[in-house]
Amino acid sequence: MKLLDKNIKNKVLDSMITIIDKERHQIIAENKKDLDAFDKEDQALYDRLVVDNAKVDGMIKAIKEVRDQEDPVGQTISDLTLDSGLKVTNKTAPFGTILIIYESRPDVTIEAAVLAFKANNKILLKGGKEAVNSNIILEKCWHQALEENGLSKDWIKLLHLKREETQNFLKNPPEKIDLIVPRGGERLIKFVKDNATCAVLISGRGNNFLYVAEDADWLKAIKVIVNAKTDKISGCNALDKVLIDKNIPEYEKKIQELETMLHKLGVDILVDKNISEILPNETQVKDNNVWFEEFLAMKIMLAEVNNEDNAIDMINRYSGGHSAAIITEDKELAKKFMQQVDSAAVYHNASTRFTDGGQMGVGAELAISTDKLHHRGPLGLKQLVTNKYYVFGDGHIRTS
Repeated sequence: MKLLDKNIKNKVLDSMITIIDKERHQIIAENKKDLDAFDKEDQALYDRLVVDNAKVDGMIKAIKEVRDQEDPVGQTISDLTLDSGLKVTNKTAPFGTILIIYESRPDVTIEAAVLAFKANNKILLKGGKEAVNSNIILEKCWHQALEENGLSKDWIKLLHLKREETQNFLKNPPEKIDLIVPRGGERLIKFVKDNATCAVLISGRGNNFLYVAEDADWLKAIKVIVNAKTDKISGCNALDKVLIDKNIPEYEKKIQELETMLHKLGVDILVDKNISEILPNETQVKDNNVWFEEFLAMKIMLAEVNNEDNAIDMINRYSGGHSAAIITEDKELAKKFMQQVDSAAVYHNASTRFTDGGQMGVGAELAISTDKLHHRGPLGLKQLVTNKYYVFGDGHIRTS
């Protein structure tokens, strides 16, 4: 693989900043074509599709942040000289070619490409048909930036494939693909895992849980629940399930207070059998599959638990392994919860909405990985490299 000089890569990013700022009105106009053709019944997907001036500003900001980060390629991880005289150096190296498959969000066409390119990877972008016009013009901007700096357009390429064609592409890729990142719902992830012939890094469902412990500060709990649920329902870090310790003081009164608050905000409430006795007007969940569901809507489920062990077991059984939170004033209890809950991000007295590259100090992200290999959580610039060993000898041979 040809390693590009960091100055060349940064010049491409500088060009891209200028180009999309200049073309912002055309980008927004092309996005409007997608919005006009979209069925607004799926509000979460529609929200992800929108590109306005603020979204273009966000794209520019993401490119600037990546441009200003240290080049992740060729960084020394370890450097040893062995007793044999062999010198062994381990350095970061590009993956090669990354394919990302995503739905609706045109800003991924910017963020995924800028991260992959800065990390010296070629990237293939398979966006959803609902964002076709938006993605085509953004690809055009990338190609202009590359060609202005003497580089091939092949570094960043949009795939124009239908579902059946994508399936064939995954099974028999016309070129070597080193990593696939499916960024979407369960159906998309299963589709990729069933058909891919190379490594797949899962950016999985949210289905995030929050546990309100017996000693929780109730006002703090209300504040966090409201933010995590209503701030952005289309986010994979939005809250879906709230587990409330039955031993909290004034239990029934607090449950009713939470119901009132959520209804004022337009949130639909589902409840388990125990909570239904306190909130008889809410829909009781009888289908176990709802526990596994990521809502992506103004909908939340409230359930009763006996203690933290009960809450931990339920979260590890049902959640998507994305984000989980505990509301408690007991630091030891928080420590136990955070160590035992098997999620990419765990929170103490804070909203799950912070599981985001920009919010966690990572910067622009390719996705939020719920896999454990090779990285978990926000996939930023530093996570889009692998490693390579450089071994230097002088006629060395192994004799044992």
